[in-house]
This record gives sequence, C-alpha cells and structure tokens, in this order.
Amino acid sequence: MEGLQSASAKQVPVQRVNGSVSSLFSDLLSVEEPLEISISYGPLAMREQKNISVTMRTPGNDRELAAGFLFTEGIIGSRRDIEDPDQEGMERSLPGQHIIQVALNENCIPQLQQSDRNFYTTSSCGVCGKSSIQSIKTVSPFSKSDRSYLTLVPDTLYQLPGKLRAAQSGFAATGGIHASGLFTIDGELLLLREDVGRHNALDKLIGSALISDLLPLSQHILLLSGRASFELIQKAAMAGIAVVAAIGAPSSLAVDLAKEFDITLLGFLKESRFNIYHLSERVKMPVAEEVSNR
Repeated sequence: MEGLQSASAKQVPVQRVNGSVSSLFSDLLSVEEPLEISISYGPLAMREQKNISVTMRTPGNDRELAAGFLFTEGIIGSRRDIEDPDQEGMERSLPGQHIIQVALNENCIPQLQQSDRNFYTTSSCGVCGKSSIQSIKTVSPFSKSDRSYLTLVPDTLYQLPGKLRAAQSGFAATGGIHASGLFTIDGELLLLREDVGRHNALDKLIGSALISDLLPLSQHILLLSGRASFELIQKAAMAGIAVVAAIGAPSSLAVDLAKEFDITLLGFLKESRFNIYHLSERVKMPVAEEVSNR
C-alpha cells in the first residue's frame, strides 16, 4: 500500500457530514498529473524532436502509456518502430510534471498527421483535442482475416467482472480509478492496467502488449470497468481485439464502430447477464433461448 500511496494515490484531509454530524478523517485519492509525450526520430545525425501530447494520467506505467498512445493514434505502426522498446528510453522530470520521450528507429517515418491535436488531453476524454472529424478515426494495421473463430461461454463471461475488481488495487484503495483487463477466452486475467482516464488505462494495457510483442490481441477478451466509448473501441480495433465487454453501457457511436470493425461488443456485463450490441461473424455464442420484450 505504501507504493500505491506514494505513486498513484494521495492522502488528503476530508470533513465528512452525515446528517447533522460532521467528522474529520483522511481519505485516499487517485493522483492525476500531466504527462508530456514526445518523440525523437529521423537519421541519427539529424534527429528531430516533436511534442505529441500532454495527457492527464495516474503516474505509473508511463512507458507503456506512451507506447500505447503512439500506436493507437496511428503515429507508429509496430513495436519495431521504437528504437529500444525494452528500455525506459529518455525521460526527463520537471517540478510538477513528467516528460517522456520515445526514441524511434531512424528508418521509422512517424505519421505525424495522426497527431493533429490541440496538444492537451484530459483524463476524461482522449479525443477532445482532435481538430477535425477525419483525424478521429485511425486505421488498424490488423485485418479481420488476422482473427480465427472464437467461442464465448456465458458462464466464463459472468466471472470476468469479479476477477477484474479483485485485481484492482487502485480502485480498492480510492474508488476513483478506471481499469482495462485483458483475458483469455477461458477467462484467465493476463493484463490489468488502471488510470484516472479510461483511455489511458487502455493505452497502458495495449502499450504493454505492444512492448511484449503480443499484438494482435485477436484471441482475447478486453474488459472495460466502465462504459464503452467510441475512442475505446477505436483503440481496441487498433490492437486487433475481437471481443470487447464493458461493465457499463456503450455509446451509439461505439456500437457503430464495433460493427464497422466487426468487433463483438457486450455491455452491462454482470454476474448473471449482459447485452450483446454486436456479435462478430467470427465469434460464436450459445444462447439458450430468446425472450421477446413485450
């Protein structure tokens, strides 16, 4: 718990009011701090540097966050584009903020048109800085043909929220943090990342998979601790994920994008129920019976 408090959570004094009685106590809050992501690229003798974005995030797994962000934004196309993905890379710390610079291979040409942003991303919105509708949608390097046929078992799906919650140390401590979990089709939790920003949590998870050379994630289930928004489905599509389940609701645009990329999208996943918003042609799901809503 000490590591959690010092890195991603902070103790603050709070006055609690219950009816007509107030009391003082210490509360543990999730930390939200800016991270500046930049890249260095080009021939070794003529390296250029470019600031890509500032994102408000929970400290921790910053290297994964930067790698995942660059990939899901379409600025880089693979693990090979990063000069040394297994190393921390160049990082500079300044008072009150953190800057991470990702060194790209000299033969990598970053797609900087994909970074068409107003240079600031809040923890609640990963596309708010986009300056055009065209720059919101990126193109996945993985095609539908990269996926094999999968079978989802409802009883396995029902167990996923409990497994995610049990592994969420940040949420258990603060109650104010999002999570993205990567599961096998059999329900084994492989990766979990937390952040105050739901898009940051997913970028950290995808960045971890990218650095570990696990992409595409076509044989896995992505579980989101909250709602499924357009940007999260877009990031899932970039990573080649075939199944996305959310504990909350999807947006209409998230459903449209899931259909476009043929991603199976489930919402309101609980211990005994879920909604199917799109079922991929490559995913089989046994359904015991259909009940009309009358």
